[in-house]
Amino acid sequence: MANTIEGATGTWEYVIGLEVHAQIISNSKLFSGASTEFGADPNAQVSPIDAGMPGMLPVINMTCIEQAVRTGLALNGTINTHSVFDRKNYFYPDLPQGYQISQYKQPVVSEGNLTIDMEDGETRDIGIERLHVEQDAGKSLHDQDPASSYVDLNRSGIGLMEIVSKPDLRSPEEAGAYVRKLRSILRYVGTCDGNMQEGSLRVDANVSVRKPGGELGTRCEIKNLNSMRFMQRAIEYEAMRQIDVLEAGGEVDQETRLFDANRGETRSMRSKEEAHDYRYFPDPDLLPLRLEQAWIDGIGETLPELPDAKKDRFMAEFSLSAYDAGVLVAEQENAAFYEEVADGRDKKLAANWVISELFGQLNKAGKTVDESPVSAAAMGELLDLIADGTISGRTAKDVFTDMFETGKAAGAIVEEKGLKQVSDTGAIEAVIDEVMAREDAKVAEYRGGKDKLFGFFVGQVMKASGGKANPKVVNELLRKKLDG
Repeated sequence: MANTIEGATGTWEYVIGLEVHAQIISNSKLFSGASTEFGADPNAQVSPIDAGMPGMLPVINMTCIEQAVRTGLALNGTINTHSVFDRKNYFYPDLPQGYQISQYKQPVVSEGNLTIDMEDGETRDIGIERLHVEQDAGKSLHDQDPASSYVDLNRSGIGLMEIVSKPDLRSPEEAGAYVRKLRSILRYVGTCDGNMQEGSLRVDANVSVRKPGGELGTRCEIKNLNSMRFMQRAIEYEAMRQIDVLEAGGEVDQETRLFDANRGETRSMRSKEEAHDYRYFPDPDLLPLRLEQAWIDGIGETLPELPDAKKDRFMAEFSLSAYDAGVLVAEQENAAFYEEVADGRDKKLAANWVISELFGQLNKAGKTVDESPVSAAAMGELLDLIADGTISGRTAKDVFTDMFETGKAAGAIVEEKGLKQVSDTGAIEAVIDEVMAREDAKVAEYRGGKDKLFGFFVGQVMKASGGKANPKVVNELLRKKLDG
């Protein structure tokens, strides 16, 4: 993982802060009763409030506020019992009011943190500066007509949580780990579905560079990144662009930029606005938001076991590695599937099978665990057949492939294909005797000190049994006969 970049004048360091816009799960918009369902015909879900009609008064949807509080608690944030909605004045071609209702100096949540898990097993705490609630803008469509732009206001007014990190991230990989962890938490607590393809989760990346440990440099904001891969590529490119500017003796302009995925580069969009450019002031149509501490505490009591706590439990109770536990808890549904498979069974064996076999097949098929043709109970039955010696682990992999393709039960496949292991000692002894008689020269070599030939005899016995002999029994009996 590269935390630094080598330029012509030496080493530079990334400084990255992320602003994540998460669409709040709610049946209606932040200030109107219009539906938030995805996929409706353009402009089919627009109330007079969303359309910016004169005289319309916004009314706060308290479900959205509850979802924001729920998220803030999950991010170890401070829930502010007093917060204010402000008007952010800016020309939005797809927000008819001509301003956005957002929060500025008094957000609903402040000062949280999130722990990221890196591939090398290290963890880092990343500070979260604030979480505020705001309304989304509509969507401008530039590819519908050669001479005109169309506007779809279905998204206008939908509730968003803007979650702003501190500039604590030091590489594109850390930025990716942060967004993945944040998305996981949002999905655990049920406040955002995290679907980047549908625009439910969008990222603005603030990127600057500096000499290691030096003063913070001038940052540029890269807007509307809607995939992890594009985000990391955009950060890499932008950091290198800034280094080239600085090493050539120039200065980085503070600006907003867009990422061109086709060219793999960022390009200037506009000069970066400061807070005073937006002329924030408290929205005169909305009273300050005052929350009762007892109400906040009640929301806290309904939080599920979160990914970090679940990971720690899996490591402590099930003796799983940090990596395996991290993979299993990344999605709540995956963790629940694993726990059902592991119930009453070998926990490490269950983890290996869920991660390697199940997740491997699901990834190939492009399915989620909820769409798996093999249920947790069915996978547990397969592991029971391994545990009681009915089939070997190798045979079980073939059985699992059949289960995934056909939906049949493990026991039925084993019966149909005659895959039961032979554990009868008498039958296995007869095969061993046959192999030893045929390979008497090698038996002599083994007994003369060539211990490595043991594997050869195991292979011959397994081959002679058609692969059905129980390997454990074969090893035990063969050792006795060869050493006898």
